[in-house]
Amino acid sequence: MRIVSGTHKGRIITAPKSLPVRPTKDFAKEALFNILNNAYYFSELSVLDLFSGTGNISYEFASRGSHTIRAVDAHYGCVKFISETAKNFDYPITAIKSDVYTYLSKHSEKADIIFADPPYDFDEAKFAKIAELVFENGLLNPGGVLIIEHSKHSNLENAVRFTRSRKYGGSVFSFFENDLEE
Repeated sequence: MRIVSGTHKGRIITAPKSLPVRPTKDFAKEALFNILNNAYYFSELSVLDLFSGTGNISYEFASRGSHTIRAVDAHYGCVKFISETAKNFDYPITAIKSDVYTYLSKHSEKADIIFADPPYDFDEAKFAKIAELVFENGLLNPGGVLIIEHSKHSNLENAVRFTRSRKYGGSVFSFFENDLEE
């Protein structure tokens, strides 16, 4: 995987093959960050990266100047790899070992961007539960967005506060936002 922009643009990060991950493809990640670049100043963002795996998305936010990044994953090897990489790059990433659903239920820290990249083989109810927990627990700052990455075979249009989706190859980014009147 490589960092596509920011202070470490072009830097290659090689994760151990033993990690149970499927990093977001570079072209899909670049397209996602182009969308975000038009809506946010990265240096002002707090980010929560769920099912963070290798930390691919967290590194991209950090390279672009985000100063508060929490990366949550249940796999010890993933959390260890993210912690070591963040330290080596001097990135402001806090890696947290936790089941994502438990984390969303028990923590109250808000974020501007919440990104979730769960396993593609999740059923739609598991994807929708992420959105439900984020909004039930008020985890997004005003103007914030939840983005869930999933395969083109899943449809999240009926999940709470779904606003739109963008397809890149076999990957889809579904966007969820607070109601305007909040």
